Amino acid sequence: MSDACTPTLPGFTCGLDATLRVIAGKWKPLILYFLAQGGPTRYGDLRRAIRDVSDKMLIQQLKELTADGLVRRTDYKEVPPRVDYALTPLGESLAQALVPLCTWGTENLQEVTRVFEQRAADRAAGRAAGPAA
Repeated sequence: MSDACTPTLPGFTCGLDATLRVIAGKWKPLILYFLAQGGPTRYGDLRRAIRDVSDKMLIQQLKELTADGLVRRTDYKEVPPRVDYALTPLGESLAQALVPLCTWGTENLQEVTRVFEQRAADRAAGRAAGPAA
């Protein structure tokens, strides 16, 4: 492992710790990914792209990404309201860093699917058997 991943950062274990704190949460990496696909994006477009996210959670995650300087929110002050979201240069660099993770997921999708199906089956079998006496 290179020294680039283990710097001495006040408040962080290493650079990976800092990165994971910034993208912590189920939806932030997906928000960054979809914003990286096509420039400025309206809220409704993000909501449709990230299928299972609730409105409350998407709004919260967008606010956090904006506060962290990764996403820029533009309010056009129009009626009806029009707001869009785009990556800042910092957000763009983080989105590019996520590309290898996306590639890994795509290349290993079959195995990952099998692992999660097995995990679900094990949980279901454990519940069906009940607690051990």
